[in-house]
Amino acid sequence: MIQITESAQTHFRRLLESQGGDAIGIRLSALHAGTPKADVRLEFAEKSDLDGNEWAVDCDGFTLFVDGGTASYLDGAEIDYRTNATGGELNIRAPKIKGTAPADGASIPERVRWMLDNEINPQLAAHKGNVRLEEVTADGVVLLRFGGGCHGCGMADVTLKQGIEKQLMAKIPGITAVRDATDHSTGEAPYIAR
Repeated sequence: MIQITESAQTHFRRLLESQGGDAIGIRLSALHAGTPKADVRLEFAEKSDLDGNEWAVDCDGFTLFVDGGTASYLDGAEIDYRTNATGGELNIRAPKIKGTAPADGASIPERVRWMLDNEINPQLAAHKGNVRLEEVTADGVVLLRFGGGCHGCGMADVTLKQGIEKQLMAKIPGITAVRDATDHSTGEAPYIAR
């Protein structure tokens, strides 16, 4: 179920009243659902936009139509509107939009990829960097390849040993070590030069 605060409902009601035309509600859908690039889309909904597969959430004075194809990713979402000095801000929290973490019985590579995509790479993105899984050896050694600002960065070893390795080993049993498979001498735009 989706939770919509009273302030968000008031905001949507005002938008619909100012919109005029044939809008009968608000349509919510997920873009790139189940991936690290997942995001939400809100738009006015006209009767001709609806295909009959939407979830209809009755609100005070309007209906929120949730796209049926992505509804499972939006289940549990919270929509809030807060006023501030510059007007207001709409906040949508959709904890399932990027998918769900692999189960404990999933393979080590599957669990490592999930953590890289959903926990580690968003942190590295602040430095225009990323890391991807190269291989998991039979004895549990995870080999990673750095890219972007991390490729050639003077702090890549610290990032690997003090950050990534600790996170992966704490959450994924069976990992014995995490190693860097990157040739950092070929990095073209390191965040911190070596």
